[in-house]
Order: sequence, then structure tokens, then C-alpha cells
Amino acid sequence: MTTRALLVTSSILGENSQSNALANHFKAKTEERDVMVTHRDVVANALPHLAIEELGAWQTPAEERSTEQQALAAHSDELLAELRANDVLVLAVPLYNLGIPSQLKAWFDRVLRAGETFRYTENGPQGLIEGKRAIILAARGGQYAGTELDSQTPHLKTMLGLMGISDVDVVFAEGLNMGDAQRDAALKEAFQAIDQLVETL
Repeated sequence: MTTRALLVTSSILGENSQSNALANHFKAKTEERDVMVTHRDVVANALPHLAIEELGAWQTPAEERSTEQQALAAHSDELLAELRANDVLVLAVPLYNLGIPSQLKAWFDRVLRAGETFRYTENGPQGLIEGKRAIILAARGGQYAGTELDSQTPHLKTMLGLMGISDVDVVFAEGLNMGDAQRDAALKEAFQAIDQLVETL
């Protein structure tokens, strides 16, 4: 059975991006297996910051939306359909100022929708996306994993968990700006970890 993977990249550095290098390695490795990859580059196809007009469009019944509201709601509806159609979500994420790129936050703002990917209950929010796993490919210039400065990883896991995705693997490539030897060793280790994860898809 073919596994479907949604790969989301979010680096502004294009060909010079280390997180894109991790993503490209993932894509190349999946070509050896029965894995179909859909690639969404949220930089090349950037979304605007979420505004009240778009939020209002979601909250308006589909049959009552104006032409403008239909166009606004279509952004999120397309991303939600893409997320639901895939078995695995792969996020290639650089570290910008200790957080995720704003382009990736804009993507999350469209897929984290009450009533669509989670709902509120008397016991708190409940995820509605079931049976999916996620892989985070994290590229960092310094070394942050396991320290208080790594607020990115918990943030990503919390947002995924809100949707109901709790099966999350993280591949770190760190110290990429700390000399050639460190960079090469970190990338080699990350590529090997990606190879092992692809074998499980």
C-alpha cells in the first residue's frame, strides 16, 4: 500500500537552506520506497497573516458566504484537504529567532481550525485528525535541543497534538554554523536518521 506524505518546507534561503537539504534528502530517499510525496513550500506559496475577514469566512456557513468569503475560506479548505489526504506530515523547519518561520505559522493558522481539526469539550480541546504521524526535520545554526532555548520543538509538538497528531519523530541537525566539521557531522547524522525513518513508512 502506498504511503502518502505531505512535506512542508518553510525556509527563506532556497538552495542555501539546510532545512531544505533535509527535505530534499527525505524526498530522494522516498523514491526508493512506495511513498508518494506532496510538497508544499509555504515560502514560494506564501499565505498572508491571518486576519479577521478570513476568520469570519470560516465562521459563516458555506452556503451563506459572499464571493469574497468563499475565496478567503478556500485557502484553509485547500490546506485541510491536503493534510487529510496524507498519512504522514513532514515539516522541514529552520530556527528563526528561537521560533518557527512566520510563513509556517501562517500555515498552522489555516489548519488549526476549531470544528475541523480539533473541537472544544468540557475536558478541553480534542484533536480530530486521527491515525497520522509527523516527522519534524529541524535545522539549527547553534545547538539548542534539550535546552530551555529550544521553545520551537515543544511549540510544534503542541500544535500537532492539538490536531490529534501525537506520533511525532524529530530529526535534529544542529551546530550547522559552528564550523565545517560540525556541520558535516550533523548533516550526516541527520541524513542517517531520515533514512531510518523512511524505512518505517
